[in-house]
Parts: sequence; C-alpha cells; structure tokens
Amino acid sequence: MSLQQRHLTVLGATGTIGVNTLDVVARHPERFKVVALTAHCQVEKLFKQCLQFEPEYAVMLDPACAEELRLKLRQAGRGTQVLSGVTGLEEVSVLPQVDTVMAAIVGAAGLKPALAAARAGKRVLLANKETLVMSGALFMDAVRSHGAELLPIDSEHNAIFQSLPRNFSEDLAQNGVTRILLTASGGPFRNTPLHELENVTPQQACAHPNWVMGKKISVDSSTMMNKGLEVIEAHWLFNASAEQIEVVIHPQSVVHSMVEYADGSVLAQLGNPDMRTPIAYALGFPERIAAGVAPLDLFKIGRLDFEKPDFRRFPCLSLAFQALRHGGTAPAVLNAANEVAVAAFLEEKIPYRKIPQLIEEVLGEIPVCRAETVEDVLAADDAARRAAQRRLEAA
Repeated sequence: MSLQQRHLTVLGATGTIGVNTLDVVARHPERFKVVALTAHCQVEKLFKQCLQFEPEYAVMLDPACAEELRLKLRQAGRGTQVLSGVTGLEEVSVLPQVDTVMAAIVGAAGLKPALAAARAGKRVLLANKETLVMSGALFMDAVRSHGAELLPIDSEHNAIFQSLPRNFSEDLAQNGVTRILLTASGGPFRNTPLHELENVTPQQACAHPNWVMGKKISVDSSTMMNKGLEVIEAHWLFNASAEQIEVVIHPQSVVHSMVEYADGSVLAQLGNPDMRTPIAYALGFPERIAAGVAPLDLFKIGRLDFEKPDFRRFPCLSLAFQALRHGGTAPAVLNAANEVAVAAFLEEKIPYRKIPQLIEEVLGEIPVCRAETVEDVLAADDAARRAAQRRLEAA
C-alpha cells in the first residue's frame, strides 16, 4: 500500500518543538515533505535546517534577519524563497500545497498563523498554547466551520486525545467521561520550603527535573502557570468545564494524563518524557510511526507517585482556573500579564514570587470583555501588557 506523503509547514522550526518535529520527519523521508520553515531571529539555525530539508519557503519574523538569511541561502546556491513578518507566517500557513501545519511558535505571535491555518482547512498540529488560551472560541469555531483537523501536541493533551474514544463527539457525558486528569511534574520547586522561593534565581527556575524546554516555558512549569494554561486549553479542546478538569502532580512525568470514565475506568497514556512521542503520534495519525524514543522501562521506574497541587505554593494555577471561569478576554489578560512577568523575572527585574502577584494585579485591573474577534483578543492582550509594564515601572 502506498503511503500518502504529507506536506508540512513548521512554524517555529528552531524552537524545541520545531527541532523535535524535524527529527521525526528526518526519520521518514518517504512520508513527509517540508514545504516551509519559520523562525523569529535564529538565522544560522534556520539556515542549517534549510540546507538539510530544502523547503520552498523560509520565514523570519524579523525583517533584518530575513534579509541575512536570504543572502546566505543565495550564496549557498539554494532556491528557498525567504519571507518576513507576520504576513509571511500567515502566507506559508495557507499554501495550497501544504496539508499539515505544525504550530509551534511560542507566545502570542503564534496566534494569527495558527488561526490562518485553521481557516484554510489544514491539519493543525497545535503546540502553541496561546492560540487556545487567548482565542479558544474563535479558533475552535474556525476549525469546525472550515473543516480543519486539530491534533494537540502538548504531551498532556495528546495523552488525553489518545485516551478518549476515537470518534469523540466533544460531549464528555455522551462518551461516558466524568473527568479529565491533567498530570503535572510539579517542577523544580515541588518540595522547596515556601520561604526559600523568595530567593529563586532564573537559572534555578529553568532547571526542570524531567523535560528539556525553553526558558519561558520552564519558568511557567516551575510556577505551574504552564499547567494552568493547559487547563484552559483542555476546556476548549475537549469541551470540558473547569469542574471536569483536575490537575494531578506526578513527579515522574511518565503518565502524561488520564481520562476517567463513568464505569470507574481510568485510561492513561504512559511514555518516557520525550516530545517526539506526541509529535510522531500527530504526524502519523491515525497510524503510529517510529519517533526515535526509547521504550518505557517500568522496572527501572519502579514507582509512580501522585499528589494534589498546593495552591499556596502554586498561586498561578489558581489564577488560571479563575480566568477560565470568568471567560471572555480574561484568559488573554492572564497570558499577557504572565508573559510580561516571566520576562521581567528572567531579566532579574522582579523576584520570583512577584510573578503571580503581578498577574493577579493586572487581572484585577483589566475589565473582562467578550472575545468575539481577533481584534478583541489582541486589544485585551495589549491592555494587559501595558498595565503590567506600568506596574513594573512604578515598582
């Protein structure tokens, strides 16, 4: 039987998800053709990827970096066309020859190209949290109305997707589901005495015990804002209320999430903590393909532990649940304030415990509005960022 070759755009190719995606793709050259690669400003890294995968298009968000990449590719005798800016990202997300878009741009910058891909009816492999956190209703409406196919890449949501019935109808009760159990490692400070969190450094916050990730997402994992954003994502992906989602701390990061059914069954997806597993699952869906991940050795692991999260230790998780219950633009405000706060912490402008304080202050300041258009969402995002910056400057 001949296999259908999928034609890919990889948004955020130089980040952790992008690099792992290309690692899986390189293992199956007969199954995947890379049409476009994009990056923010890592010229040399994207240049090397272009040499290896020979895409038709490359996009750099920064125009000066795009010009530098264009020159390097020309000197190397390559015909890759180089575009720039958000319009370039959107253009390669809707190319007629592309059927699959890996949406792996970190932050709010990934919203517009992911939405464009959905509106173009593509298979969207969604690794960008902000797309659903900021504009969940808009994005899910686009997926449904334009016949797009949405496959989650976050290990937790991918695990839930695998543990739900294949024909899941977006109605948990109709499918016999009572709860979604999102697992969380607890990050590097799960057992740190609370008073010691006052002096946490960026280096300590970025030292995740199980996963290799970028700085921003590593800090989010340490505060459990990462899990809070995933709670909001799960609400949109699986049509689950806040009461149907429970966070479970599981320090080994072997059980990636679980689904509880009405008959008492709990289905879980287990695996080594390696993002190539959910990436390969989504790339090959509905088939399973090799990901280059070592088999899980249960005898070596020996035990699996689970515990409830402490909201005093992880106030960001509580704030995320609050934003989900408020709805409208509240999640967009939460996300924007968090991005500003984490950036300030990484630049050593604020202490670690100030991150949730700043987010809570901004949530209290910006009124919640309905999120009916992209403009509504971006206006809330901008207002939250300006409010957070004002508070930082006044401190």
